[in-house]
Amino acid sequence: MSAYAPPLERLAILHADDALIVVDKPSGLLSVPGRGEDKADCAVSRAQQNYSDALTVHRLDMATSGLLLFARGKEMQRALSGLFERGDVAKRYIADVWGAPSPPFGEIDLPLITDWPNRPLQKVDPETGKPSRTLYETVSASGSTARLALTPLTGRSHQLRVHLAAIGHPILGDEFYAHPEARAAAPRLCLHAAALSFCHPLTGEKLELHSPCPF
Repeated sequence: MSAYAPPLERLAILHADDALIVVDKPSGLLSVPGRGEDKADCAVSRAQQNYSDALTVHRLDMATSGLLLFARGKEMQRALSGLFERGDVAKRYIADVWGAPSPPFGEIDLPLITDWPNRPLQKVDPETGKPSRTLYETVSASGSTARLALTPLTGRSHQLRVHLAAIGHPILGDEFYAHPEARAAAPRLCLHAAALSFCHPLTGEKLELHSPCPF
């Protein structure tokens, strides 16, 4: 595995108020610190440079780009974490995958569990896996690839990556789950957290955030 070399560009802050912060995380940047001093640079540490009370609510894989939400303070962290746990946060991802799914839209319902001998990889396990559900819709298809809109109904680690690989349509550039041809088809993991919407914990108003797909 290559050394951690996070992108140098300034972390884009898309929204900030008294309760929360939403940033646009680039691919290649950890959401939270990894093991070792060389992995201390991450999205939350960069957010804390501007907002010292920023705390993690959820994570994106290092290779995934897009919308990442932080809470301001412990009370807001509990409130926002509760929204995620109850499924009250709507999430939409864009992915470029190998091949076009048939049917062009549907639900992937495959239970997932950590592949312990090969951590951090995950795997489908019908007997002991945790329920994991993903909605997909084909946006476009061209040649040997397709662009999908994805809505995870559960929040398992690597869920979208494992689900798409399991149905034969791995995400392009995925070094963990794609076959060699799909892995080599893109210079990065083609997965982007494009939209988030939820009711603001202080005002009760619906907050909708969007990030344009960078690939």
